[in-house]
Amino acid sequence: MKRRVVITGMGMVTPLGVGVADTWRAVCAGESGIGPIDRFDPTGLPVRFAAQADPPPVHPQDGGDLKMRLALAALSEALAQSGPVSGERTGVCMGSEIGRPPLSVLADRLLGMSPPTADDISRMDPASPTRMIAKVAGATGPQSTVSTACTSSSQAVGEGLLRIRRGDADIMIVGGVDVLVDALMVTGFSKLGALSERNDDPAAASRPFDQDRDGFVLGEGAGILILEERGQAVARGASILAELTGFGCSCNAYRITDSPPDGRGAHQSMVAALDDAGLSPADIGYINAHGTSTPMNDPSEARGIARTFAQGVPVSSTKSSMGHLVAACGAVEAILCVQVIREGCMPPTINLERPDTSCALDHVALVARTGRVEHAMTNAFGFGGSNGSLVISRHD
Repeated sequence: MKRRVVITGMGMVTPLGVGVADTWRAVCAGESGIGPIDRFDPTGLPVRFAAQADPPPVHPQDGGDLKMRLALAALSEALAQSGPVSGERTGVCMGSEIGRPPLSVLADRLLGMSPPTADDISRMDPASPTRMIAKVAGATGPQSTVSTACTSSSQAVGEGLLRIRRGDADIMIVGGVDVLVDALMVTGFSKLGALSERNDDPAAASRPFDQDRDGFVLGEGAGILILEERGQAVARGASILAELTGFGCSCNAYRITDSPPDGRGAHQSMVAALDDAGLSPADIGYINAHGTSTPMNDPSEARGIARTFAQGVPVSSTKSSMGHLVAACGAVEAILCVQVIREGCMPPTINLERPDTSCALDHVALVARTGRVEHAMTNAFGFGGSNGSLVISRHD
């Protein structure tokens, strides 16, 4: 029998707020965390808005780095809920991308005005948040980092599930963090034609599955979950929030920038997650879609969902409210699925005013929907073709 894995702590920082409670309230109310860029001067750029996270309070070990500060703030909240976890039976797996120093710092380095420091080099390593989290938490068990673009933290959560099931660890600190709102990323994704250019109305820019969508919105944030073998969690009297029951992944082997039109990669990932959880499609009561708001990828995911869930299932994309958190989105959206199960509220896809006929689903559009959900699924489909799906269930 598989070792059962439960969730005993959660923490997040998003463009909607610092902490799970603030983000949950805002996303269910249909609020938007998208607005004009104020971290640097975007004058002259084709896109001048984003989903920025307000920096949480300084952490004594963040080293002045925003990415580290976001990760450590999410960790602090998760540990406050779960209680301390440390030692050789506690591991860490985080989703993260390569760090990018500010352009001013990069220019100094390239011009030779100041040599790179050890901290500069360390921060560019995708594994740097993983190492810091392990150090702060005192987790000396297995440690790994997943860097598969938008699927990074979904697969990191899945890897944590598998490690506990295999007996490699009893507790896994899992999640993801990313900071993308800088001139380099805005320019790069704009050149790819991937970003919305609604500079005159940023709050309406992210509109997954809508006929008038024109690209995604860059975001940033962090999400961390504490996974624990169920027997141990019960024995120590931990508060069990939900159970992580299924993980599936696949590769499109298609194009770097978009998904196959028939949604086969998404379908394969979702079927694998259902099989891992021992559930049928009819058991899933809600799906938090990847739903980026791009012209090509939304129909691909919609076809994959329709192929997997012939009977229909309520679907929403919370990227409409908080933008695309890339390496952090899978973990953040998994936490939202826990909240759906616990609170009986399905957050809406805001801005979904004219559903695209090529994305025919049971959309939770514009306003939240209430209802009891026993099992929820969250999808993350990454730039480059990686896919990940997680199933989260009510704990009995």
